[in-house]
Amino acid sequence: MYKTIAETAVDLGMPEDQIMRLVYEGRIRSVYDGEQTLINSGQFSTYFKQLERIKEEIEIWRSTPIPEDIDVKDED
Repeated sequence: MYKTIAETAVDLGMPEDQIMRLVYEGRIRSVYDGEQTLINSGQFSTYFKQLERIKEEIEIWRSTPIPEDIDVKDED
C-alpha cells in the first residue's frame, strides 16, 4: 500500500521533514507520480518487527534486578 509522506510520518511517529530527508538520501524507497511522492509502507515491516523486539529487550532489562556486589564488605 502506498502512502504519502505525511501519512508515513504519522505511521512512523516521525516529523515529515525527517521522512523527506530520508527519501532524498535514498534510505527510504519512494515513487514520484507527477504530483506527490508516495512511499510503499510494506518496506517498514522489518522496522516494526525490530522495534517490537527492542522494546521487549528493554522491558526485560528493566525488570531484571541488580545483583548484589560480592566485593562489598559490611564493616562498621
